[in-house]
Amino acid sequence: VKNIQMNYTQNSGTVLPGYTPGIGFFGSSKPTLGFIFGSQDDIRYEAAKQGWLTNYPDFNQNFTQVKNTIFKATANVDLLPDLKIDLSLDRSFSENFSEQYDVANGTYNARSPYNSGIFSISTMLISTSFATSDAVSSAAFDDFRSNRIVVANRLATARGIDIGNPANIDADGYPIGFGKNNQAVLLPAFLAAYSGENAASTSLGIFKSIPLPNWSLKYNGFMKFEFFKNNFKRVSLQHNYRASYTINAFRSNFEFDKDPSGVDKNGNFFNSTIMSNINLVEQFSPLVRFDFELKNSLKVLTEIKKDRALSMSFDNNLLTEVKGVEYVIGLGYRFKDVIFSSRLADNPTGIIKSDINIKADISLRDNQTIVRYLDYNKNQLAAGQNIWTLKLTADYSFSKNLTAIFYYDHSFSKAVVSTTFPLTNIRSGFTLRYNFGN
Repeated sequence: VKNIQMNYTQNSGTVLPGYTPGIGFFGSSKPTLGFIFGSQDDIRYEAAKQGWLTNYPDFNQNFTQVKNTIFKATANVDLLPDLKIDLSLDRSFSENFSEQYDVANGTYNARSPYNSGIFSISTMLISTSFATSDAVSSAAFDDFRSNRIVVANRLATARGIDIGNPANIDADGYPIGFGKNNQAVLLPAFLAAYSGENAASTSLGIFKSIPLPNWSLKYNGFMKFEFFKNNFKRVSLQHNYRASYTINAFRSNFEFDKDPSGVDKNGNFFNSTIMSNINLVEQFSPLVRFDFELKNSLKVLTEIKKDRALSMSFDNNLLTEVKGVEYVIGLGYRFKDVIFSSRLADNPTGIIKSDINIKADISLRDNQTIVRYLDYNKNQLAAGQNIWTLKLTADYSFSKNLTAIFYYDHSFSKAVVSTTFPLTNIRSGFTLRYNFGN
């Protein structure tokens, strides 16, 4: 391990409207000296007791507290000679608390307290990255379905419900209060299925505490071998992996605040925190990248990229899976000392001698959007396309200041569903670039 760097940042703030005392020209030490210097201790009730808050009956500005925490860590590891490994972890949590209030006889009365925020953490989904997943079936989604009963029984047991008593089991075989579509059941079952964890031991909480590492690998040791040394100028192999678990928006549940033991219309216990959807995103960018240059100046790049995004909606119990794979082949060649006779030459002879550098990239990307229905056995291929792309560039330097570039981009896309037309885009032309510097 050559280097480890960790950064933790916390930003907090409090807004207390309705503060009535004047602060004077040089400021004030009220409500507390700690508050003046940034302390986030709760001063609402003491300020009301001291008579510093307005008692105007129609006052409607919110007391607000915000808290943002960000943790990031990186490590550089030399596991083997010429093998560079970069590890990264991150976790971010943002929460906003607000409430209206009124003051009566020096007593602070909270009205409609409300929490909201976003959450994101690095994770690892590689256990299911290459499992079967198409419009017909998905091994991870089948695990998701079967994990629900395991998680529901764990939640019921923790709450003191006797799951061995048939009176405590609903028509679907789930414990009363923790049905198959309860958010508290769905979230751990979903995360366990797609991260490859055991549903019997996975965490049941919403906010994960410990981020899992992502990585980047690069190997440059091929030139130590005789074959590569005799035939190549350079050779490198690269692989990157990145995955995240994100809650775009969560909020407190007013129904839970009213009755923590209550149930909703489906007979499920209220959850203290609710959310519309969560997202799992995974990227192999690249899965593998092989880049080399031969002795004859021929450059070759082969690359495979793979990604998927899973969005689980708790509003309609739908899982939207967007996945893609891309294959890239790149070729490059430098024609040395190509001679032209032109007035553009920066010498009296009018002879231009420079290299023509040609690059061509061909790629094929296959995108698919699959909607999976949790409540019944149905998968639907909702969207997707196959995209072929050719990018060609050639540049030539007429002088140290003037460069001409020819480019040609050709892309063709064909949708996987019959409701979308094929599309072709062609862009071609010349670019003249003049540098006025030395």
